[in-house]
Amino acid sequence: MRSPERLVIASRESRLALWQAEHVRAALQQLYPQCAVSVLGLTTRGDQILDRSLAKVGGKGLFVKELEQALLDGRADLAVHSMKDVPADLAPEFTLAVTMKREDPRDAFVSSTYAGLADMPAGSVVGTSSLRREAQIRKRYPHLQIQPLRGNLDTRLRKLDAGDYGAIVLAAAGLKRLGLAERIRNVLTPSESLPAAGQGALAIEIAAGREELREWLAPLGDAETTACVLAERTVSRDLGGSCTVPLAAYAVIEAGQLRLRACIAQVDGSGMLEAELTGKPEEAESLGRRAADQLRAGGADKIIAALQGQA
Repeated sequence: MRSPERLVIASRESRLALWQAEHVRAALQQLYPQCAVSVLGLTTRGDQILDRSLAKVGGKGLFVKELEQALLDGRADLAVHSMKDVPADLAPEFTLAVTMKREDPRDAFVSSTYAGLADMPAGSVVGTSSLRREAQIRKRYPHLQIQPLRGNLDTRLRKLDAGDYGAIVLAAAGLKRLGLAERIRNVLTPSESLPAAGQGALAIEIAAGREELREWLAPLGDAETTACVLAERTVSRDLGGSCTVPLAAYAVIEAGQLRLRACIAQVDGSGMLEAELTGKPEEAESLGRRAADQLRAGGADKIIAALQGQA
């Protein structure tokens, strides 16, 4: 197989997104030293609309559409995303070529005042952009106030430091990737806050049909992360998962077995439904479908219909 001569990576322009793109660029440069690899920075609608929650303005797709357009019109060969920002259903013009090795998938508690959610007194304000996190926090800590939190990672930290919130909850992976791990006061276990499908993993998206490009990118993939994320995203896809639904799905491989946990709830944490399945990693998609079926059997469709009626 011939080596690529030139590759262009499409990326959002936030500091974290550019770190992710540079991480991929460096990996490609190591694989193909003669290849000229560059990053094309783009601003997405999700980056521009900061005064409303994602659930109210169109969901996860707002972070990928401009990057996908660059793939279609030939300005870029690949796009790098946080996997949790990628819609569960991709348009047929695109394909996820690679799932890279996962960083810490857990949620992080960040505060200058409190050691953890359990230490926060009644009425304390917690900032989060995620209905999934909000539902799980409300279920465990109904005495806390949850307020929306938008903006890139640095903006969110500034709002915390300005005193707008008593604490904020973010993905641990982003903080660690930007060298901000010292800001984490407490990492929430999956039992405390089950992660979003794909959280902590990087996705590389390409235009469908570019098989040679897919082959060039294949060495960047991680088999274990790929299986886990496939199971998680299948749950989300089968339940029509979006930013309007507090849905979590998280898989790990232990002793050769894939263990998948999923949950869905109302935003206030009520009516939470949970599913847990174990099987072989090669059964990842089947496990995801079965987990979605379990949640549906418990009443997930009613929760989703109610939430969509409120949107």
